[in-house]
Amino acid sequence: MTALKRLRILELAGDVAGEYCGKLVADFGAEVIKIEAPGLGSATRRRAPLCRSGAPQERSALFAYLNTNKRSVTLDLAAPRGREILLRLAGTVDALIDDHPKGYLEGLGLDPGECGHRHPGLVICSVTPFGYEAPAELQRACSLNVFQSSGWGYHTPSDPDPGTPPLKGAGRFLTDYESGLSAAIALVAALYFKSGSGRGQFVDVSEQASLASLSDYVLGQMVAGHMDVNTKRSAFDLGGPATFFQCRDGYVYLFMTEPGHWNGLYRLMGEPPWMLEFPERWLELHLTPERIQRCRMQIAQWMKSQERVDVATRAQKLGVALVPVNTVKDVLESPQLQHRKYFVELDHPTLGRSKYPTVPYQFSRTPARLEAHAPLLGQHTEQVLGAVAGIGPPSAGTLHEPGVIRR
Repeated sequence: MTALKRLRILELAGDVAGEYCGKLVADFGAEVIKIEAPGLGSATRRRAPLCRSGAPQERSALFAYLNTNKRSVTLDLAAPRGREILLRLAGTVDALIDDHPKGYLEGLGLDPGECGHRHPGLVICSVTPFGYEAPAELQRACSLNVFQSSGWGYHTPSDPDPGTPPLKGAGRFLTDYESGLSAAIALVAALYFKSGSGRGQFVDVSEQASLASLSDYVLGQMVAGHMDVNTKRSAFDLGGPATFFQCRDGYVYLFMTEPGHWNGLYRLMGEPPWMLEFPERWLELHLTPERIQRCRMQIAQWMKSQERVDVATRAQKLGVALVPVNTVKDVLESPQLQHRKYFVELDHPTLGRSKYPTVPYQFSRTPARLEAHAPLLGQHTEQVLGAVAGIGPPSAGTLHEPGVIRR
């Protein structure tokens, strides 16, 4: 049993945030029909990493990940006939996912402000950088703009050099994945509301607002008056000796900001005499460049003889925020992730048999399932469009209780 079984969703999204929203609901059982341009398909079909051989539209590992369990229908939405078919399809689904700037849906005859009259039960979920009603200059903002304007830029880098360009944060699509998750949660909430009321609604997801809601520490400090409210990247700089250290078999990252970290490190390193020469609360009250440099030098020397996983395990038991820096191979071979069956193997006509990540949570009765590889471009066009004439308005759908969440 899957949580969103018998729900039917139309996906017009063509970028990472919108496609990830669609992927999440598809992996939980919804039928997601992805509309793509003939010959080209979604823009993510051409994004790296790419397989060396195969049809140009079927080589992207990114597209393969973002579109599991979906069905692909090609429609020329620039042509009147294509728009006519799209509107007929819109009358057969429970929800629609889009990530285009304002004006795109209106041009297709799916104005969110007017859609309720023609399709009163339709939920429209829009994922845009700064919200659907953002000023024109923000309508086509990129992820870097969103990241920096959300407060997350204060975290990256921690020791900023104003002479270098701003960074986009950890990972390749952090902004998009967090926003896609927010959109999926909001979409499912709207579908639950519809299941009881029969009424659809417009779900307007701002990527910037989504990230700002997660940037709790920095914004909280500003609201509390403990940090100046300004746009300087140096505004949030904890300082201190936190950094990466090399071990015998790789790297670890050590974070230290308070006495508990320092005292745990003292025990971890075998109570070295040099640590007794530092003031008791130096990390909070007595930071100096000289102390930071000496501390890092001593830790680096000791860390060279350690095994990264072993030292991280021992450190965490002592309350020290020390973690191993994992490679992709390390993640794939993680005993914990293997035990939780986090990766699932799927066969793809071009990419072959590969391991796909699922979701970092487990529902006891309605788990996410990866059952079908990402569709080939237009793979389901004939099947879906051939059935449009015989399909009436969607039912209220079935949303099942997720059961116990296993952390």
